[in-house]
Amino acid sequence: MSIAIGEVVSVKGINIVIELYEESNKETLFYDGKKFKGVSIQEHVLIKRGFKDIVARVQGEYLDARLHSEDSGNYVRKVELKPIGFYHQEEFFEGIKHLPMIRDVAYLMNDEQVRQIYGEPDENFVVGEILKEELPISLPWASLFNTHIGVFGNTGSGKSNTLTNLYTTLFLNKFEQLNGNSHFVVIDFNGEYTGNQLIANPEYKKVHELDTRSDDGDKFPLSESVFWDEEVFGILFKATENTQKPFLRRIVAGRERFKDTEDSLVTYTRKTITKALISTSPKKEYAELIRTIAGVVLADELKDLARKMSWYSKDGKFYIVGGNFLNGGENDATYRNYFKPHIDNITVGQLDHFGELKLRINLQLLADLTDEYVQFEHIQPLLKRVEASLKSLERVFSIGKNPVNNLLTVISLRRSNQEVKKVIPLLLAKYYYNSHKEIVINQSPPKQTFHMIIDEAHNILSMQSNRESESWKDYRLELFEEIIKEGRKFGFYLTLSSQRPADISPTIMSQIHNFFIHRLVNDRDLLLLENSISTLDFLSRSMIPNLPKGCAVITGTSFDIPMVVQFKQLAKDHQPDSGDVDLKELWKDIS
Repeated sequence: MSIAIGEVVSVKGINIVIELYEESNKETLFYDGKKFKGVSIQEHVLIKRGFKDIVARVQGEYLDARLHSEDSGNYVRKVELKPIGFYHQEEFFEGIKHLPMIRDVAYLMNDEQVRQIYGEPDENFVVGEILKEELPISLPWASLFNTHIGVFGNTGSGKSNTLTNLYTTLFLNKFEQLNGNSHFVVIDFNGEYTGNQLIANPEYKKVHELDTRSDDGDKFPLSESVFWDEEVFGILFKATENTQKPFLRRIVAGRERFKDTEDSLVTYTRKTITKALISTSPKKEYAELIRTIAGVVLADELKDLARKMSWYSKDGKFYIVGGNFLNGGENDATYRNYFKPHIDNITVGQLDHFGELKLRINLQLLADLTDEYVQFEHIQPLLKRVEASLKSLERVFSIGKNPVNNLLTVISLRRSNQEVKKVIPLLLAKYYYNSHKEIVINQSPPKQTFHMIIDEAHNILSMQSNRESESWKDYRLELFEEIIKEGRKFGFYLTLSSQRPADISPTIMSQIHNFFIHRLVNDRDLLLLENSISTLDFLSRSMIPNLPKGCAVITGTSFDIPMVVQFKQLAKDHQPDSGDVDLKELWKDIS
């Protein structure tokens, strides 16, 4: 039995009011050797309805005037409750199935009964304690990590510690089961996870610190099929829809058609330059393109000749400074004597993929101009953007190899420029999602899982950016929306961490299954949570703007009821590199 504290005096829908006994207004009570919490906001109360035990949580309280003046005192304390579940044969079930009646007696619940509501704690997965009851809480890892997860909170609210805590605890306790069956990739915008965080053993953790300001940084291996993609090129180089995207499409299609033919690129280079030089209606842009092509293939003599080509606008043809005119045709003497020997000696050599792309773009433009298929001024801006982007991409990518699937891979973008920070998550998501689908496409359920963790996710999942084209924004969001809508059936899961959930695509937010919500104060963020999370009750939602550091409201499909949990602090060497500056230490008086 327990301590009776009052009786039900009102039941309106699922809103219950109980009138408390005078002796119930204590903070802590003891009965039969067991400790009981007094009645206050967020506490749990047991209401007996015959043989049924209904569990309700306190939502509010107030004083009400007594009905009979002869009673001692003028007011009586009443509390408002909402049912959250019930006990059946000493086992707790979540949900509203039974409601009390007037005069049913309410009782306090002891710590053991409250602990049963939140599940029996697994000692290996304890991540903190329930804020109000101060009981240790563990996570239902089996149902949590096969869902999409969102960790949200303002700067300094503790969201990075929570994210690190979740996966550190998982790796620590399930390492043997995870290794070989699951892969984890962290997109780390601020370099917070490059040390001993998550997994300390470097044998199972690979860190790529990408640096666009230096040639000495790590290079991430990216498969050839992901790089040579017309959509990716269109996005990378901000190609226009009607002229530049079809131009890039011809480059990719031509490479794909002849990539298995021996020396096809050498043959293509020689024939394209020849066709331009023997044209009877040349264009003045030929000289610049031939000079660029010759520079890529290291044909120095041809490059020098191209420098000497001058455009004679009166007759619409080229002449060589100090030499003769190019009149067109295969038998033209100037072509045969000066250019043909060097063209026949062209070799492509060991071009990397970036060099090959630069070569193919200039060859395609030269061929299209010769065939009068495009106008130079429509494609020239694309050439400039390609040239500007390739330098950064060369510093962070190694094309042609597939990434090694370590148990944990961390890609740090701390030293990357803004362009690369937007490109890399897109390319990695595209590669990993498609390659994982190929592995598990015939498995039901999948026998392997892939977990992509994106810290500061608003950087790439925002709909608010004005610095990028609509086509880029659409492609980026469509890819991640496909992953979050379809990924679960393939065992591909996203974990998103962000300071501004309102900036993230509503489609993506609506597909997240479980939420860890730290302090948020912005009205747009709070309104989004109210509209997106059906499992978040009013009382928990009202606490979010005032949560202490490290405390989060946890709710979602893996949890029976919302919980307010204070996450434990990790050891110093395992915390993410996101701590505040200690100004007392920095500005200490050294005199």
